[in-house]
Amino acid sequence: MKDIIDLLGRIFLSAIFLYDAYDSIYYFDRTKATMTEYGITWQQDLLLVGAIFLLVTGGLMLLVGYRVTVASILLLIYYIPITFILHSWWNDPVEIQREVAIHFMQNMAIAGGLMLLIGRGSGRYSIKRLFATTRVPRKYR
Repeated sequence: MKDIIDLLGRIFLSAIFLYDAYDSIYYFDRTKATMTEYGITWQQDLLLVGAIFLLVTGGLMLLVGYRVTVASILLLIYYIPITFILHSWWNDPVEIQREVAIHFMQNMAIAGGLMLLIGRGSGRYSIKRLFATTRVPRKYR
């Protein structure tokens, strides 16, 4: 049961990042406009393409369970700064602080899930484990 829960957790976490990558690609210009609103004006195309690369690469690696530690670190490199930039509730007006603080805490919980993956690994159901336990027939060695 633990192995299935590990797999489901990886699937759910990777879905967040893969959807974020899709959204950033599909709404590329709108995402750049949002970056401008938050004061990110230096090399927007480079930063956005880099973020999409981190999201796709980390999300796919997380989904299939290949090098989950590396995938989690890649996603944390993206997710932690974005969380502090977009959801800086301490800088917002009092009327919206509660809502933004909830989003901030949700993102921190996702970051905590990634940190758990760094410590625990991918679990039993992963590509890495499949390659490690698959035996090549003697005639192909």
